[in-house]
Amino acid sequence: MLIRRAREGDAEGIAHVHTESWKTTYRGIVPDDFLDHLTIESRLSHWEKTIRSDEEDQILVVAEQDHGNIVGFACGGKEREGKLPYDGELYAIYLLKEVQQKGIGQQLATHVVHHLQTHNMKRLIIWALERNPACRFYEKMGGTPVQTQSLRIGGQDLIEVGYGWEDLSLFGEESLPDC
Repeated sequence: MLIRRAREGDAEGIAHVHTESWKTTYRGIVPDDFLDHLTIESRLSHWEKTIRSDEEDQILVVAEQDHGNIVGFACGGKEREGKLPYDGELYAIYLLKEVQQKGIGQQLATHVVHHLQTHNMKRLIIWALERNPACRFYEKMGGTPVQTQSLRIGGQDLIEVGYGWEDLSLFGEESLPDC
C-alpha cells in the first residue's frame, strides 16, 4: 500500500471512495434516499479543484494499492470555522469498506498530521457524525469529544461530534502499545 500526495488524475478515484464510503458507512445514519442519489460525478469537481489548490497549508493524500487503485484518502489544513481553539483540522478521511481495520486510516491520518505540524499547527479537530463507527478510531488515536453541533443532511437533523487533540504531537499515541 502506497500513501502519497494526491495528483492530477486522482480525482475520480477519490470521488469513488468518497461516494462508496458514504453509502456503506452512513447507511442507517443518513437517510437512504440521500445516499442512493450520491454519485461520483457529484463529488468529482470538488476533488479536481482540491487537487489543483495551491493552499500550502492544506494536504490531500491517497492510499493506493499496488495495481494503482485508490482505496482511501484523507485531507486536512487550517481549522475552517474559528469557533474553537484549534488551528488544524482533519477535514475528511474515508476508506473503502474492504480495506478498513487494516491500519490504512492511521497511515493516512498520520501523513496529514505531519503536514499540519510542518505548518506550525499545534492542536487538531475533526468532526464526525455521532453514530459514525469511525468515532472509535478517533478516540483510539487520542481524540477527546470536545463539542457537538447539529447539521442537516438529506432533510434529517443529525449530531456531529468534534474530536480534539490539545497537543498534535500526541496524535496516535493512544494506539501505541506500552513498551
